[in-house]
Amino acid sequence: MTTDIHSTSSPHPHRDYYTALYQAALTISSSLELSQVLQSVVTSIAEAMRVKACVLRLLDHSTGQLRLSAVCGLSSEYLAKGPVSVTDSPIDSEALRGSPVFVADASTDARFQYKEAARQEGLVSILCVPLEVHGEAIGIMRVYTDKPTDFHQDDIQFLSVLASLVALAIENARLYESIKSTYDGVMNAFWGIQNP
Repeated sequence: MTTDIHSTSSPHPHRDYYTALYQAALTISSSLELSQVLQSVVTSIAEAMRVKACVLRLLDHSTGQLRLSAVCGLSSEYLAKGPVSVTDSPIDSEALRGSPVFVADASTDARFQYKEAARQEGLVSILCVPLEVHGEAIGIMRVYTDKPTDFHQDDIQFLSVLASLVALAIENARLYESIKSTYDGVMNAFWGIQNP
C-alpha cells in the first residue's frame, strides 16, 4: 500500500532550498573525501528542511542490508536498534524501486521496521528517497520529523535532487578509488614492488 505524498506546490518561505543546494553542490564537487562529504550533506539537509534527523544508507548487495553511511540527529541507542534489511522494510524496498515514500507516523505504520524504537526516539513523519546511479538504486536517504508533517512537492524535489548529487559523488569516489588502485598496481608491477 502506498501512502500518497502531498504534492502541494506551496513554497516554504523559511526554507532556502536554493542556497542549501548550491552549498551542497560546492561541498560535493570540492572533495574526494566521501565520508566527510556525506556527513556534510546530511547535516545540511536536516538544517535546510528543519527536520529532526537525516540518514543516508547504502545497499550492501551481499547481505541485502542498508548500511549506515552518514547520519545527523539520531541517538546512538536508536542507531543500535538492529540491522535495516531490505526484505524486512517495505518502505526501503519501495524507495529502492525508484519512488519517494512518505510515512505519516513511524510508530503506527505497518511498513516501518522498528516502530517501538521510532516511538522511543520521538520520530513521527518520514520521507524516504532513493539514491540512484544510471537508473540503479544504490541506497536511500531519509528525513525524520518529531511532529506530524506533510511533505510538499518542493521538499520531495529538494531531497531527491540532493540524493542524485550524492549518488553521483559516491559513484565518482568509487571510480576514483578503482582507478587509483589500478594505477598503484601498475606502478608497483612496473617497479617490481610486491603488495604485502
